[in-house]
Amino acid sequence: PTSAQVSVVPHSGRFCYTLDNDLLTTEQRQFYEDSGYLLIKNLVSDEDLERFRREFTRICKREVKPPGIMIMKDESLRSQFGQSEKVVNKVQDFQEDEELFRYCTLPEVLKYVECFTGPNIMAMHTMLINKLPDSETQTFLHPMHQDLHYFPFRPASRIVCAWTAMERVDQDNGCLVVQPGTHKTALKPHGYPEWEGKTNKLFHGLLDEDEKIPKVHLIMEKGDTVFFHPLLIHGSGINRTSGFRKSISCHFASSECHYIDVKNTSQEHLEKELQEMVCKKYNATSVELKVLFLCLTFVLKDIWNFRARLVQGERINL
Repeated sequence: PTSAQVSVVPHSGRFCYTLDNDLLTTEQRQFYEDSGYLLIKNLVSDEDLERFRREFTRICKREVKPPGIMIMKDESLRSQFGQSEKVVNKVQDFQEDEELFRYCTLPEVLKYVECFTGPNIMAMHTMLINKLPDSETQTFLHPMHQDLHYFPFRPASRIVCAWTAMERVDQDNGCLVVQPGTHKTALKPHGYPEWEGKTNKLFHGLLDEDEKIPKVHLIMEKGDTVFFHPLLIHGSGINRTSGFRKSISCHFASSECHYIDVKNTSQEHLEKELQEMVCKKYNATSVELKVLFLCLTFVLKDIWNFRARLVQGERINL
């Protein structure tokens, strides 16, 4: 229901984006309030990151095929590198891969997540990004955007992303770039940037970016983790090295959040694009297309239920 009330709310009038807790210092809470992100150093162990790296390699080689996982590739490199991590830019929706999903259940991550979502925590959207070096035909720069553009659930203040560097990330290999304080703004219109044909499917960006807002490059070491608000404007740069910049992330939300109807909103065209992608993938004919679209009307309402998994507390709305 779009009118569902959320009982988990900030208890202090001073803080709007964090909940009262015994973990964050007053300075850390104030920084997140002001900036919309918080960087925690050396949070995830080398051992865990190495396990995630090995599982990613197995997925790239098709040694394991978790249901529901989406593998995004640069097809132009397949003839050169075959089935390997050198062609895979991202694995998404790994909620059914028990090894990668361990990231979403790490106690050291969840104790911070709870400061933003409350005790009932859902893992909603999972990704392991393997940012490839740019090629002549493809760019892996992610334009400045707001993650809430992709999410049909609210309130935004009870959603948080945990993003962990799997190796050192800096401006050379395409670190995250954020515009502090933009989490206090509304959700803005998104679309594909005009990059002379170099675009990635579903990598939407702001249609009207304010270049006057200062940007901060988040230089992170292996295991460092940044938590950020879904309205924070952010993106990532080009990987100018010959290596592959890896990170693992999950968007968490309070299970007390509620779904919204995106019809007649700036997010509506996302559903249409997903429909087109599915039709193209399955090579549907015009007759089949009508049947498929009717089915998708119901399937798209449930896609987030498929993606979501409870990691702490009880499942309420999501």
